[in-house]
Amino acid sequence: MLKKIVPLLLLCTVCCVSQTFAGAWTQQSGSSYNRLTLNYYSADHNFDNDGDRKEMSANGKFTDTNLNYYVEYGITDDLTVIGSAYYKQIKHDDDSIEIKTYGIGDVDLGLKYRLLNLPAGALAVQGLVKVPELYDENDTMPLGNGQYDYEMRLLFGQSLAYLFPGYFNVEFGYRWRAEEPSDEYRYLVEVGSDITAKTYLRVKLDGLISANNGDSAVYVSGNPTMTTEYDLLKLDVAFGYRIDDAWGWEAVYTPALSGENTAVGATYAFALTYKIK
Repeated sequence: MLKKIVPLLLLCTVCCVSQTFAGAWTQQSGSSYNRLTLNYYSADHNFDNDGDRKEMSANGKFTDTNLNYYVEYGITDDLTVIGSAYYKQIKHDDDSIEIKTYGIGDVDLGLKYRLLNLPAGALAVQGLVKVPELYDENDTMPLGNGQYDYEMRLLFGQSLAYLFPGYFNVEFGYRWRAEEPSDEYRYLVEVGSDITAKTYLRVKLDGLISANNGDSAVYVSGNPTMTTEYDLLKLDVAFGYRIDDAWGWEAVYTPALSGENTAVGATYAFALTYKIK
């Protein structure tokens, strides 16, 4: 009996994982995971060169309110195409000036390929390109740095059903940034678990470490998150609710934990998710 129950628990956990967050798992052929997220980011402090928190000069404050659409679509069971786009309003104000910019920001396009289909787990590789073609990089405060980024990432996910109804996912990657900005090492550690049949909790540590091969100067565009060389570690905590087998929603809180040469901010987000099988 135990031999029959354990595989069933593992299968149920993997099904839940694929609905809540794709991670290392690819989409089945012809199926998709869709996520529409309203994000609000606010910062009035910066991390300096030593990682200390300093108030922005002249009582400055930076906000980024954006709507993000993220999609994964299974071309085959092993190959998934990825797309992500933002519509943004960014704003910087201080004692002397207020600057706002609206429009579509950087677009991410990628492919994820499953290398191994493990028992209740997966090992995958992901390639991504950041496309900066839908905004004017010469705006007073542009929506991005106007440069292409290229990233390769290795992802591993595993069910934890033998311990509790959950999973973990780890990712390691390297991002090549064109021209002045420093390249970046990227990593992510994630654990998720069901609370009830309808609700779940997900916690991530999302990190970025500069390769220190760029110009460390901060852009003077008024956007403290758009520096050429910086480190950043964020915590991401999400509470989710499954409305049915296809629809769900999530409430997410993402504060900055540590960093250098970038803003100290937090993001509050609400997302709707939809899975097409």
